[in-house]
Amino acid sequence: MQFEDLANELVLHIFQSCTSVEDVLSLASTCRHFRTVFGASQRLPVLYQAAEAEYGPLNEAIQIATLNASQPAHIVRKVPLSLALLKQVLKIGAAAKKWEDIYPSKKWKDTFENRRLLTTEERYRLRRAIYRLWLYSKAFHNARYTRLTRTHKHVVLERAELLHNWTTPELAEVEDVRVIIRDVLRNQICPSNGTIQRKFRKRHPDSDQHLLFNIHLNCPPPVSSTFQQHYYTTHQISSSAKFFPGDVKSAYSMKYTSTPHHEPGGEGWGDDIPHYYIIEDMAKLDPGQIIWLKENAPLKGMVECFVNEMGDSFKNNGETFGQTLEWVLQERGEDAEEMRIAISDEEIGVTC
Repeated sequence: MQFEDLANELVLHIFQSCTSVEDVLSLASTCRHFRTVFGASQRLPVLYQAAEAEYGPLNEAIQIATLNASQPAHIVRKVPLSLALLKQVLKIGAAAKKWEDIYPSKKWKDTFENRRLLTTEERYRLRRAIYRLWLYSKAFHNARYTRLTRTHKHVVLERAELLHNWTTPELAEVEDVRVIIRDVLRNQICPSNGTIQRKFRKRHPDSDQHLLFNIHLNCPPPVSSTFQQHYYTTHQISSSAKFFPGDVKSAYSMKYTSTPHHEPGGEGWGDDIPHYYIIEDMAKLDPGQIIWLKENAPLKGMVECFVNEMGDSFKNNGETFGQTLEWVLQERGEDAEEMRIAISDEEIGVTC
């Protein structure tokens, strides 16, 4: 029997068995019969079912896409399904899925013998934690919540209401992911002077050059005009937009290379206390923004260009999730430090 002769019910069952949106669209393109069945009333349910299998839990991603200032973040929003909503959710899901490959290398970077791929259930928990941290960031890391109001009790209670939606083990998953994201910020996006020095020596072991860090420079390194042009025309359209491949490749290659126009020490973001506060500020970015910077902004000037567009309220106003987590756990009679130790020991968290 030919595929095009299959009954509509069987064709629909095949569509419902697809585990990715790409598979669904590819299957719909195989013949006119399949395209006709797909284009009928089951189109949206089939696409959402495939998206759930690939990027689920979709309901968590929908909370990000539908968040607005007219409704508190802790209220779970139920909205009708649509193609427009699906497109937004797929962008969020694609960014979350990239963390599935990053997590193992960061989680077990010091214990190589334990490094492995995540199971299906672990990937699901990881994406769920990413979505929830993303929602928190979108809701509370914005110009409405300034540095002066971050410790006001009514603001803390407002933030805590969102965390009340999640159980303690689920909060541990979010905290586990937050540690991984901060590691990416600390070592790859905003590396300290010491990290730059170490990586430079690793790449150029025979060099006796002494790096000139920012404290020795009279002005910061210039921002690439090509990056500025790309950022203003592309990034605001899509957080998953791709930087020009040639520029990214050349930027990565020059990061630790000393030239008359580039000083590797200028890529450092300071040490100790100054670097700590920079990471606190940068941790307010959502996981989608951070993965975009990791892929598209290898140079410090590029990251600064991105951050400057966030406005003055972004600077000197660190992230608040850690503080809110401690508040909620204290309400529940639990200790945040004990949770972090348990996460490190893999007793709780994404891979427990």
